Amino acid sequence: MTIAQAQQQIDQWIQTTGVRYFSELTNMAILTEEVGEVARLMSRLYGDQSFKKSDEGKELSDELADVLWVVMCIANQTGINLTEALEKNFDKKAIRDSDRHRENEKLQ
Repeated sequence: MTIAQAQQQIDQWIQTTGVRYFSELTNMAILTEEVGEVARLMSRLYGDQSFKKSDEGKELSDELADVLWVVMCIANQTGINLTEALEKNFDKKAIRDSDRHRENEKLQ
């Protein structure tokens, strides 16, 4: 699935099953919540926190997919083509970081 296909499928799902998009501000709050879920699970899987009963059965892949879903909702409702945005972002990083990481002693 391409990014464009995912954006289109999410839009189709929202229009048919989801009834309508939440407002942009509500989606921003939901995104914050979903990123928090990723952080919570990461701290238990790879950090020092122990699992709680409420964490059982949670999968990092599902939590990351939730983050992508909301990002794509926000992109859809604000008219952003994420394929184009990501391509431009790659170009920006290629110019900005062409030597920066290679010359960073901490990364050697």
